[in-house]
Amino acid sequence: MVRYGNFSATGEPQSLSEALGDANWRCAMDQEYMALQKNQTWHLVPPPPGKNIIDCKWVFRIKRKADGSIDRYKARLVAKGFKQRYGLDYEDTFSPVVKAATIRLVLAIAISRGWCLQQLDVQNAFLHGILEAEILCKLSFMIYVETLL
Repeated sequence: MVRYGNFSATGEPQSLSEALGDANWRCAMDQEYMALQKNQTWHLVPPPPGKNIIDCKWVFRIKRKADGSIDRYKARLVAKGFKQRYGLDYEDTFSPVVKAATIRLVLAIAISRGWCLQQLDVQNAFLHGILEAEILCKLSFMIYVETLL
């Protein structure tokens, strides 16, 4: 990907500082942050000593319409799962996305039964399950939150 100025050829920022320089990305980040707050995604606690704390980062994507024009700017706050440690939390998966095998299965069932298919884009989806393990994430996005105040 060739970078021009602060943004890549796709127009998506490669860092938090680049995103904060554009009102569209700040708005997208604000929408994600407010959705996380509204859904009570976490509880703020002091970092306990000796625990593995996973970092977070912002991921930016431009969602486009069928004609290629910009539909919306999407910012997602994600956990950096590669910081997990073998034997402690290495085999756990923290991913809000559907697996490709599930999509293929649903499509196969729909086709075999002659169902009509439609596509939609959900801006924010949250699973309300009970976690059996404690997962600690750093609030590395607090730089952004402070700019909102």
